Amino acid sequence: VQLQASGGGLVQAGGSLRLSCAASGRTSSSYTMGWFRQAPGKEREFVAAIRWSGGMTYYADSVKSRFIVSRDKPKNTVFLQMNSLKAEDTAVYYCAGGNLILSSIWTSTAYTSWGEGTLVTVSS
Repeated sequence: VQLQASGGGLVQAGGSLRLSCAASGRTSSSYTMGWFRQAPGKEREFVAAIRWSGGMTYYADSVKSRFIVSRDKPKNTVFLQMNSLKAEDTAVYYCAGGNLILSSIWTSTAYTSWGEGTLVTVSS
């Protein structure tokens, strides 16, 4: 599965931005799509994930109640709606995919497909 992320840009603090990740290739019922981010000088961290089949969603505590992950199954696309953005949300955002067990959803190394990152800059 190949992934292509888009939608990054510059936004003021408090604003919103929506990222998209289009997947090409077949995805199985156990497939999970995740979003990770990496800020300058920091390690890549989990942001959110969604189970392709049942649509269950998972979030990092730092984005819970502000970010929403969703999917459009016919279009094989996953979205990350980011609201109430803060300066600390500034990072390169990556979408990822893989056939994962639940306990692995938060672990970047468990994902087998990665899209190119898209830069999100939040100005304060």
